[in-house]
Amino acid sequence: MATIIGLTGGIATGKSTVSKMFEEQGVPVIDTDLIAKKQLQKGKPAYKEILALCGEDILAPNGDINRNKLAKTIFSDKTIRQKVNAIVHPKVKKIVKTEIKHFEDLDEPFVLLVVPLLFETDFYKLVDISVLVYARKKDQVERLIARENIDEAYAKQKIKAQLPLSKKREMADYVIDNSKNIMETRKSFQRVFKKIQHSVE
Repeated sequence: MATIIGLTGGIATGKSTVSKMFEEQGVPVIDTDLIAKKQLQKGKPAYKEILALCGEDILAPNGDINRNKLAKTIFSDKTIRQKVNAIVHPKVKKIVKTEIKHFEDLDEPFVLLVVPLLFETDFYKLVDISVLVYARKKDQVERLIARENIDEAYAKQKIKAQLPLSKKREMADYVIDNSKNIMETRKSFQRVFKKIQHSVE
C-alpha cells in the first residue's frame, strides 16, 4: 500500500511549486485541480449541470465554460460555490481513487494528492499524511494580482472565501513554508519529506 500524502494550502500559496519538488523526488502526483478542469469541458456531465446552475453567462464564445467567469460567480455567492463543489467533487474523487489504485498496483511507496480544499471536504479521508504549503496573506494577494491580473479587492475576496491558513496550519501534519525565497522553500520541503520518509519506515 502506498502512503498517500495530501498537499494543500490557500490560493496562491505555492502548491504547484511544492508539488514539483515531490515530483523531482520520484513521487507521482495526482492534481485534483487538473481533473476538475477537465470536468468543465463540453460533453462532460458536470458541464451540463454547472451550466444549468449558473446560466450561459459563464460561457466563452466557443461554448466552453470560462473558468474566470465561473470563479467570479462562485466566489461572490457561497451557496452557488457549495452547489458547484457538490457537482464536481464526487466526479473528481472517483477519478482520484482510480489513479491511486493505479499507482498502488505499480508499488509506488508514495503518492501525492494535491487538494486545495483538503480540510474543507471529505478528500482528507483519502490521505494518510497532510502537508500544508504556507504563505503570508500579503504574498497571496500580490501573487494573485500578478497571476490573474485582478484587483486587490477581488484577490482578497478569493482568499477570504477559503478556510484561513491559520486553521489549516493547526490541522496539517506538516507545514512547508513558502513565504520566503525558493531556496528556503526547498529547504523546508527537504526537511518535511525526510520526516515523512522516516515516519513510514
